Amino acid sequence: MSNFSSAFNRLWSAAIASNFADGVLRVSIPLIAVKLTSAPVSISAISALGMLPWLLFAIPIGGLADRVNRRTFLAIAHATRTLTAASISLAIATNHLTISWLFLAVAIFGTCEVVADTTAQTLIPRLLAKSELERGNSRLYLAETIVQDFIGGPTGGFLYGISIGIPLFVSSAGYLIAAFLILTIPLQAIHDVRVEGEERKPQEPFLKSIKFGIQYLYNHKPMRHLVLMTTSIGFWFNFGSATIVLFILHTLHLKPAYFGLAMAIQGSGSIVASLSAAKMSTRYGRGRVMGLSMLVQCLLWIATAFMTNIVQFVLAGIIMTGLGTYWNILIMATYQELIPNHLYGRIHGTRRTLVWGMMPFGSLLGGYVSTFGLRIPIFIGGLVGALIAAFNLNFLKRLTEFAGSVEHEIVEE
Repeated sequence: MSNFSSAFNRLWSAAIASNFADGVLRVSIPLIAVKLTSAPVSISAISALGMLPWLLFAIPIGGLADRVNRRTFLAIAHATRTLTAASISLAIATNHLTISWLFLAVAIFGTCEVVADTTAQTLIPRLLAKSELERGNSRLYLAETIVQDFIGGPTGGFLYGISIGIPLFVSSAGYLIAAFLILTIPLQAIHDVRVEGEERKPQEPFLKSIKFGIQYLYNHKPMRHLVLMTTSIGFWFNFGSATIVLFILHTLHLKPAYFGLAMAIQGSGSIVASLSAAKMSTRYGRGRVMGLSMLVQCLLWIATAFMTNIVQFVLAGIIMTGLGTYWNILIMATYQELIPNHLYGRIHGTRRTLVWGMMPFGSLLGGYVSTFGLRIPIFIGGLVGALIAAFNLNFLKRLTEFAGSVEHEIVEE
């Protein structure tokens, strides 16, 4: 097995630092929100605001990622998150934090996530050969799982138990380290793998370039189908999970201090999946693994609605996170094969506008439905998601054909 380039290893190291910060925030932000309010709609709004920037900004940010210095763009996103996390920690320390300020901070974190995710994804196919994409994505996802779920998450819960402001301060330090590491990636390492002559092309008008990216996605039938399918499942997944923190704390009666630990235990499924995703794809076929993973995951969501204790929930969660990891690793490898890299930012932004842009609406609707019972949205979301996954099994089985061939070539004027 060949070693990855030093440039990719630096990107991976930055991902470790930022994922640690993400893990701390993932646990501490919902707990801080519950401290400020117990209204289900307000709690679901936290989830919605974190994803709303994908709807509002993913396309223009994707266009920028294709035009600017990607290394600097990514570092700026991490630096902004550093300042935001530090400011919320200060607001808590001075007793000035309100739910409105927390909403604003979550929206900023979400916007920076759009920049960071989009830009990092454009760098991966530049730093790795096509044959390394599945292994490279597996390595990144494995780091995300271990650091975010097993270190960051429990750390966030532990620090919250000491003082609710400490987790945000620690997160700010993680993002600062990530920004520094990104800036150590040599620009030459990125330039060397670009298409010959690509750098010398005159840039077209910004709006025209964005329009081209949207048209490319719309005219690419397999990719359009995959995006629309993922969008619909993502909507119902967030419909069901919007108030999951209330379900865990109030219905399953888990103490807040153990919330991060419960999330960490669930994350163990991702470790196994990250280590085996490439082998499973080779042995059974990428599309088949993706389709069955999504279907079984949705069926387990249905079962979750009927669970009565935290042990059942965590055990099911281990399986669900593993299946979700298979899906995430393999779908990113598919997109990285299907999308020309010089268009990646625009197309990635366009598809995420649809996929993640609809999630806030699912969260808000799920939050409203949960006022009638916290189990109801979990059941409905799992049921509809399972139907969508079952309907698309044959399409997903043929994904390898789509990724391995070029259906048509669109020339950018």
